[in-house]
Amino acid sequence: MSSAPVHRPTKASPDPSLSWTAPLTPGPAPAGARPVVSFGEPEGYDGDARPRPLGRRGASQTAAAAVCLVLGLGLISGAVTGSWLVGDSGAEGSPSTFAAAGSLWHSVPVDQLFPPTVQGQGAGPGGADRTWTRIAVAPDSGCKDAFDPLLRKALAPVGCERLLRATYTDATESYVTTVGLLFTTADAPGMTSLANRFRKERLDRRSDLMPLPYAAKDTPAAHFGPQQRAAWTVSVLTEAPVVVYAVSGWADGRTVDDPQPAGDAMESGATTAPAQAGLGNEAQGLADRVERDLRKNVRSATEQPS
Repeated sequence: MSSAPVHRPTKASPDPSLSWTAPLTPGPAPAGARPVVSFGEPEGYDGDARPRPLGRRGASQTAAAAVCLVLGLGLISGAVTGSWLVGDSGAEGSPSTFAAAGSLWHSVPVDQLFPPTVQGQGAGPGGADRTWTRIAVAPDSGCKDAFDPLLRKALAPVGCERLLRATYTDATESYVTTVGLLFTTADAPGMTSLANRFRKERLDRRSDLMPLPYAAKDTPAAHFGPQQRAAWTVSVLTEAPVVVYAVSGWADGRTVDDPQPAGDAMESGATTAPAQAGLGNEAQGLADRVERDLRKNVRSATEQPS
């Protein structure tokens, strides 16, 4: 698949034919139940000191209790079902969900995984809104030469099925951010093992394990190379065979001597250049929204009739 830089894509509904294997074109009371046992109702007293059974309720109280029970069950069910959809990467999905996620790289159009325009309400420093425009999509590929040696070694246990990448710029074209989706060959236990290692060893915070950017010619990211990386984030999902990452930098090609993990750059009071420029927000904000779109696509895939 070949890709063409896109500076100002127009919004358009995704074309189902625009997949990763097609050329990229610009555009936007069960049995055995226990027997019933009844007990005498205890008595109490009403406001006039008259005896009354404690267990009786008025019709309105009974109805209200029933409504609360239904709502409570609905909320619990919704929370369990929605954990995968809203970003709770700690909750493992079903085997069918895991399998569906692993096949998205060749079955979902480009614009659904990497939208031409991404809105980031409250994603900027201090809760400011952000708008990102896609300026380049890399051809889908394997992982050879796609990562620095140490990161490639850290990710090796889960394998590499396919790597998808896109680069975005902010509304002022001051910053550029590459977002990547690494589809692995691992099963659920393999992804969980890698996620645990990243968490325990804090691998996502090591500057020698930063992802590489995708620099496309004739775009604001043309000079976005390894020395221009300023902030990054890496997220190993456990309910899908996918690693989501993002790396950001300045669009003017300046080198960065003190890159920071996005989480550190977003902390209140951080004074490094990436933090002051909001580049941690750029990386984390885009990664979060691409991951969210991935989850929506998995939901759509699992809901389709077989």
